[in-house]
Amino acid sequence: MADGDGLVSVDYEVYGTVQGVFFRKYTQGEAKKLGLVGWVQNTSRGTVQGQIQGPTARVRELQEWLRKIGSPQSRISRAEFSNEKKIEALEHKEFQILK
Repeated sequence: MADGDGLVSVDYEVYGTVQGVFFRKYTQGEAKKLGLVGWVQNTSRGTVQGQIQGPTARVRELQEWLRKIGSPQSRISRAEFSNEKKIEALEHKEFQILK
């Protein structure tokens, strides 16, 4: 199976100035634009974390966005991705902002 085929699930955590700058809202918008599902939430550590699921190539696009772009006022110092795995079916119905 070539990279870009099939579905993947990836957990992420983004560090930097990512709370109070509409980061979750922009992440949700970007994910929906790419047709991805999952979730995003603020953490008590001042980071934003979540999970992305969808076609591999689209997930890679959102990973790049989380690493380099983010919301207009955000200042991303780094993004970490973990627990990447191939999945048979999406485990979420949409991309949600969790409180």
